[in-house]
Amino acid sequence: MADPILRDWRLTDVASLARHANNIHVWNNLRDGFPYPYTERDAELFIQMVTRKPRPSVDKAIEVDGEAVGSIGITLHDGVERVSAEIGFFIGEAYWNRGITTEAIKQMSAYAFAHFPIERLYASVFDFNIASQRVLRKAGFVREAVLPRAAIKNGVVVDWLYFARYR
Repeated sequence: MADPILRDWRLTDVASLARHANNIHVWNNLRDGFPYPYTERDAELFIQMVTRKPRPSVDKAIEVDGEAVGSIGITLHDGVERVSAEIGFFIGEAYWNRGITTEAIKQMSAYAFAHFPIERLYASVFDFNIASQRVLRKAGFVREAVLPRAAIKNGVVVDWLYFARYR
C-alpha cells in the first residue's frame, strides 16, 4: 500500500467520502457536528464549503491508492489564540491500524507550521479513543491536559484529552 497523500478536496471525491464517513465506528470518535448517517449530499456540501475557503487550504483529503479515504484539517484561531490551531481528522475503518493516520498527521503538522504563523497545533480526543491518542503520540504530539467530565458522546459524560505539538 502506498503512503497517504494529502491533497485538496475535489467534487469527484463525493462518493468516496460518503462511503468512508458513513460508519458508526467513525462517527463514535468524532464531534456531534459530524453527520451520521453521512450521505453523498453531506459529502458534496462539505467539499463545496472547503473548496470555497481562502488559500492556503486548511482542509485536505487523505488519499490512498488514488482514493480519498479520510479527511484532515486545521482550524485557525484569532485574537490571543492566533498562535494556536486545532487539528482534526478521520479515516475510513478499512484503513485503521495501518500507520496511515499517523503519517497524515505528520504531513499535516509540517504543512500547518510551514504555511501559517502558528506555534502550537493541538487535538482534542475523547478518553475512550485510544487509537487516536496513540497516533497523535506517534506523530510527535504530547498529552497536555485531561479535562475530567468535559465532553459527552452517545449520552455518556467522558474526559476530554488535549494533545499538542509545537513549532
